[in-house]
Amino acid sequence: MRTRVRGWRWRRNPLRRRSDVVEAWTVLVVAVLMFVVAPLAGVAAGLYAHDQARALAAAQRAERHQVRAVVVGDAPRRLTASQSDHRQPYRAQVRWTEPGKGVRTAWAQVPAGTRLGEPVSVWFDSRGRSVAPPADDVAVWQHAVTVGLFAAGGTAFVVFLGHAVERRIALRHRLAEWEREWARTGPRWTQPRA
Repeated sequence: MRTRVRGWRWRRNPLRRRSDVVEAWTVLVVAVLMFVVAPLAGVAAGLYAHDQARALAAAQRAERHQVRAVVVGDAPRRLTASQSDHRQPYRAQVRWTEPGKGVRTAWAQVPAGTRLGEPVSVWFDSRGRSVAPPADDVAVWQHAVTVGLFAAGGTAFVVFLGHAVERRIALRHRLAEWEREWARTGPRWTQPRA
């Protein structure tokens, strides 16, 4: 039957080595880093990413504009394997009337399944190029949460890796300490008694 004595590394006893004390302190530091610092790093990175993504979305909303257009060009005759999926948008020629500039025509991304003559909402940048719609609040939060989770996970991984390296070093020191102790104690046990 095996008996565990909790906290033996913290108490004074003749079997405790310096490496045991170092390892006990290291476990305490690793626990604090894993359960306090890693989540805080994730929250800080997530909040920073949220601010950056929100600023980028605001810049996109300021630069991009949505127009209501009519599809005038047919879908490409040959669809690639990825475009043949009914959910994939494709490029088609669209036409809309812009106040003060008249009728305009351009190529834009339209939803899958759009037919000739159907009205669609498309987004253009200030140069008149077809672009994706600006990020909404859901996309901003998804980005922030993803960055936060990866930052917390990365921090935890680095702490775990550092702890694994420290354990290997502590094991080597522990074995060296035991070897020195055995060099002092061993001859008393191995000498023949008269």
